[in-house]
Amino acid sequence: LSELGSESAKIKAMGIMDKLSTDKTVKVLNILEKNIQDGSKLSTLLNHNNDTEDEERLWRDLIMERVTKSADACLTAINIMTSPNMPKAVYIEDVIERVIQYTKFHLQNTLYPQYDPVYRVDPHGGGVLSSKAKRAKCSTHKQRVIVMLYNKVCDIVSSLSELLGIQLLTDTTILQVSSMGITPFFVENVSELQLCAIKLVTAVSTF
Repeated sequence: LSELGSESAKIKAMGIMDKLSTDKTVKVLNILEKNIQDGSKLSTLLNHNNDTEDEERLWRDLIMERVTKSADACLTAINIMTSPNMPKAVYIEDVIERVIQYTKFHLQNTLYPQYDPVYRVDPHGGGVLSSKAKRAKCSTHKQRVIVMLYNKVCDIVSSLSELLGIQLLTDTTILQVSSMGITPFFVENVSELQLCAIKLVTAVSTF
């Protein structure tokens, strides 16, 4: 799926995506939707109290692998839809909604807690810390896989703003996209995402 994401970006840049068979492209999008769905609601913030550290790491690696594959599926689907001169049949509402659902969930539940400790839930309870205290305790070290996911999600958000300029979306979808575009401005340490969100909010306001 990672290769498919890269190849779809190249084909989009070459402007030849519309030369592919519409039927085959629609089939690919429907398969991609299943792959997006696979990781769209998987929580990466595990707390299996009875697990050893190695077991928990193994679980997290397995989950992150599925979440990353779903991100690649999102990118491939969006690359197809935002390519020039694509037929109307490729703008499948269910696929678009699935991409948005995936992105919102993992921004809120995976990336924001990793980048801004205010969004982090203490699995062991403990006293309530102020936002300032939480941020002071935060480590700046990020796992490579989290950084990779963050970059992919930034690309998805940026591409969604392109999609808004191409395809008419339902009011419900626009509402979801709007909240996704506004939230990053209340999160610290996500400046790249905020730049993508500016594009998204601008696209929504001119919709």
